[in-house]
Amino acid sequence: MPCPLSAGWELVEQRLIEPSQGGGFSAGAYRAEGDELWLLSDGPRGSISRWRGLRDRGLKGLEPLTPLRLDQPQPMDGEGLVVNGDNLWLANEGRLQPPRPAGLLRYNLGTGQLQQTKALPPAWQLQAKQGLRSNGGPESLTRLQAGGALLMAAEMPLLQDPPDQVRLLRWQPDGTGTLQPVELRPLALPPGGWGLTDLLATDQGLLGLWRHFAAPDQWQARLVLYPATAMAAKPAKAPAGKPVKPLISWNLLQLGLAPDNWEVLLAAPPLGDGRPSVLLATDDNFNLLQRSHLARLVPRQQPGCLAPPHP
Repeated sequence: MPCPLSAGWELVEQRLIEPSQGGGFSAGAYRAEGDELWLLSDGPRGSISRWRGLRDRGLKGLEPLTPLRLDQPQPMDGEGLVVNGDNLWLANEGRLQPPRPAGLLRYNLGTGQLQQTKALPPAWQLQAKQGLRSNGGPESLTRLQAGGALLMAAEMPLLQDPPDQVRLLRWQPDGTGTLQPVELRPLALPPGGWGLTDLLATDQGLLGLWRHFAAPDQWQARLVLYPATAMAAKPAKAPAGKPVKPLISWNLLQLGLAPDNWEVLLAAPPLGDGRPSVLLATDDNFNLLQRSHLARLVPRQQPGCLAPPHP
């Protein structure tokens, strides 16, 4: 994280991905063992575009690899991605028309075959007057650094919830290792059309990516930090209770990022000088008027600054 947090972030790299290498990027992961960047497409058939070389050559030196095709029997809308051992976990966004249930999907890493579908809690399930909005999530998925749990969040408030919060769900392994959903306190979100498009769990808190769009082509994007307590396993007494507010937010477009649909946030390898980095990507919506951008940020560190102790 920046130290102090008000020091903010530095944009060190930015590039475009050609449409021939994929599009509709909605989530991503970096696999250190092969120095591979994976970006999930939200196209209905499901695929993951892959590149090698981020650690050694940066964004400009990425070498395209063969995409991983997901063996998906029904149309999907993948919006969150976690690579864990031999498993790929995806957050699948729901739609009312045509009917498409939201849920948590598990695929085999080697074959791309769908292995398991887990339903969301009843309060989340897509319905006419309650639950997730059509095309309203779940939008993000991140893996906690210990214990094997996953965090999932909606993009927008559920139909029955206040307009200034989004629900957060922790998929916690039970005694058999099976993931079970536990509702956590909701995350605060600015009203007025803002959405939460991705999450990244860190040892200093929960990074989130906020997005706002105003027709015909006005985009805003902010990176925010929620306190580490937002990820605690203890369930909330009331899921629609007081939301967890961010500690700080940073305007990404002021850093020089292109005004576009920033939707992907993931941990990237450190720079050659050892500075940690994160990577962001846009979803071009398969629209000829939009592009697939990649950007790499590093946290600024002021001399003599000491990061706060871990909670």
